[in-house]
Amino acid sequence: MSLLLPLATPRTAQDPREFGKVAVLLGGDSTEREISLMSGGAVLAALRRKGVDAHAFDPRERPVQDLAASGFDRVWNALHGPGGEDGLIQGALEWLGVPYTGSGVLASALTMDKLKTKLVAAGAGSAVPPFVRLENAADLARALDAVGLPMMVKPASQGSSVGITKVKSAGELPQAFASARAVDPIVFAEAFIDGGEYTVGVLKDRALPSIRIEPATEFYDYEAKYFRDDTVYRCPSGLDGTAEAELQAAALAAFRATDCQGWGRVDFMRDAATGRFYFIEINTTPGMTGHSLVPMAAREAGIGFDELAWQVLETSFSRQRK
Repeated sequence: MSLLLPLATPRTAQDPREFGKVAVLLGGDSTEREISLMSGGAVLAALRRKGVDAHAFDPRERPVQDLAASGFDRVWNALHGPGGEDGLIQGALEWLGVPYTGSGVLASALTMDKLKTKLVAAGAGSAVPPFVRLENAADLARALDAVGLPMMVKPASQGSSVGITKVKSAGELPQAFASARAVDPIVFAEAFIDGGEYTVGVLKDRALPSIRIEPATEFYDYEAKYFRDDTVYRCPSGLDGTAEAELQAAALAAFRATDCQGWGRVDFMRDAATGRFYFIEINTTPGMTGHSLVPMAAREAGIGFDELAWQVLETSFSRQRK
């Protein structure tokens, strides 16, 4: 049985002392360790500027049980990838009885698996690109028939576009499959939607202004997300009021259908010919770096970085000690 119970009414904090001693989880041992250290470092500095008693905690360096033994009252989770946003750390924190930010065990585990998330979102009514699971070499020909070219080949469980390849010819498909399988045993292919890439941040059940992403690379890959300076981010995204409302509603619908909570980010592609938005994935622990999207959208909504870190920390109040 969980040691944490949901609060009926969302709580906010007026004084940093209300948070108690806060651990900012960062680093970890996933392929996204480098980005997690950047996100966690930025969050740690922001919370300290707001007067919060915040401390860095790297679970690769210390056992997670130290959170309880060291008297931490709550956790700001900045771990990215497996181990940090797949339900594993969430389950450990539930067992320890330490409140934490963001989504719970179920939503974290589900949304880390892009393939299962797509199935749930489609079942709840979201439009998704045609897709097919790739289990072996025999499935590659089936993918060409079912999905067509160009297509995106993806590992199911990684974030930050790790292991993803845009395939434009049949000859590229075997290597793309091998690259994805090197990251995760579950691989799928989905149709590449030729159009604009959009993302919507969610904060406390509110959709933030959408962002249009225009990468200089083939798609919004790891380098474009974190290190290149030629990716263009448009916020406001340029959508008219009707399309913006449609996109925000679609983001909230997918967020709720997968039982996500607190904060996160929902990604879409918009078909250039039809204008239809296609759900791509959900990130339950988005980046908090200088290139990150949720801070950008929050800023457009009048929420600065330090205040964003504070409000995300407030989502830990949704889980009180039993």
